[in-house]
Amino acid sequence: MTEPDVVARYAAVGAGRMGRGIAIAFAYAGHRIALVDLRPRTAAAWQALHDEACAEIAASLEGLARLGAFDPAQVDAIAARVELVDASGAPDALAHAELVFEGVPETLEAKRDAFEQLGRLCRDDAILTSTTSSILVTELAGLVRRPERFFNMHWLNPAYLIPVVELSTHPATDPAAVARTRTVMESIGKLPVVCGVAPGYIVPRLQALIMNEAARMVEEGVASAEEIDKATRYGLGLRFAALGVVEFIDFGGADILHHASREMSRSIDAARYAAPAVIGRMMEENRLGLKTGAGFYDYAGRDVAAYRRDVLQRTLGMLKHAGLWRPPAESTEAK
Repeated sequence: MTEPDVVARYAAVGAGRMGRGIAIAFAYAGHRIALVDLRPRTAAAWQALHDEACAEIAASLEGLARLGAFDPAQVDAIAARVELVDASGAPDALAHAELVFEGVPETLEAKRDAFEQLGRLCRDDAILTSTTSSILVTELAGLVRRPERFFNMHWLNPAYLIPVVELSTHPATDPAAVARTRTVMESIGKLPVVCGVAPGYIVPRLQALIMNEAARMVEEGVASAEEIDKATRYGLGLRFAALGVVEFIDFGGADILHHASREMSRSIDAARYAAPAVIGRMMEENRLGLKTGAGFYDYAGRDVAAYRRDVLQRTLGMLKHAGLWRPPAESTEAK
């Protein structure tokens, strides 16, 4: 699974599920990437890990090919761009890497050990990122030799398929390092979004609320799991695939959210459904969104009619994709 005449500019450290997904993403985009295991292992243990990683990478690519994503004849060539590297080969692989993704187990002890090694083995201008889903970037920055070249990068599973990657920066992060990384990620088809020091980033923080509320509705007997999933796939999900969540607030109006929150706070749970202070301020200032010309976004000078058509087109596209759009029916009135 190697192309020895090409030097890998990228490295994923930690040969588990996340590292393998990242490796596929870069290999699919035409890049060689080193998938590095820092843990010293016996020859037998390394061979078992090597074979397992290779099999999973090949199986993931074959699955995409079977679904028509690309020609199955390309699977081997893509997989060959992933170089599996053991602890003895880590120094050479990391010395060449300009962008490194740390994906070792989610403990500070494991992260501390990994970044100590990365600090010794990586070049000074390398950008280091952690794929942690639970540890704040400020907790990890102190473990890194060059913290200005460090930030968290949260990938959404499967890493090779979902385009969004969340970049969580800390106060000392160099904006140039973020800009350089964004360029790389966009070049492989990803959509990087930047957030500050925040537990849960953006997507996990939102989806945890939704998933907990869905489970609560099943528990309370509000609706069956099947009915909730139908409602979220073709109602909630379809709309939020066409409109971003904040854009959706502006499109409908902050007043709608304000009144809905007030009613559900009263009838369901006061704490869970309380609107944030920003919504109250927007109500006071008449910044209700599209209808008043300003909300979270500014619509001054914007062609509102054209924007509404664009939103309609996006929504129609999602309906067609879901197979739910029908042509107009013939009249059912008696002739």
